[in-house]
Amino acid sequence: MADQDSRAGMRYGTPEIVAYLDALHAPHDEGLAAAFAAPGREGMPAIQVGISDGKLVEMLMRLAAVEKAVEVGTLAGYSAVRIARGLRPSGRLWTIEFDPRHADVARRAIASAGHAERVEVCVGAGLEVLPTLEAHGPFDAVFIDADKENYDAYGRWAAAHLRPGGMLLGDNAYLFGELLDDTRRGAAMRRFHEEACLHFDTVCIPTPDGLLLGIKR
Repeated sequence: MADQDSRAGMRYGTPEIVAYLDALHAPHDEGLAAAFAAPGREGMPAIQVGISDGKLVEMLMRLAAVEKAVEVGTLAGYSAVRIARGLRPSGRLWTIEFDPRHADVARRAIASAGHAERVEVCVGAGLEVLPTLEAHGPFDAVFIDADKENYDAYGRWAAAHLRPGGMLLGDNAYLFGELLDDTRRGAAMRRFHEEACLHFDTVCIPTPDGLLLGIKR
């Protein structure tokens, strides 16, 4: 059930409730803990997906029986580890990171978690790297968590290179509360949402900052 306040956007997840549920439903083993802590340890921005959000992404990969996935925005590798854990045993992930130093941190985290052989960290701007991956497609899943100004372009690439029935995931779909603002990135994120509806069956999952889920028609 829900009430009018929660349907309108009110959330009851206090920090204490979130911490309890993260620990209960999405506990970290050593590999996940190291990847999650890597940004703080390495002096990087700690902007990785949340613990339960990461577990959700992993479970969606598993439910969709994903074999080939692309991630735009690696950071320190936490979400890449989550995605890799959700892939089929023969699955492969290509993850794109703009910053070479961040990519090195991610490679170490991914290797420490035991997934080096099936995760390739590709360094460069997303819009430049994505065309180099097209020969590996069509893909089963694309997860976008990168520079917000280019979400619309990333969404178009996903629509073109996912198989029918493939899954699109876009993190920060609320744009930190700025989705309706008259800004460049607000406009880009709105286009991402609107264009996704043209090619996918879509819903925006109400995670803390929204997670767009699309299934390609």
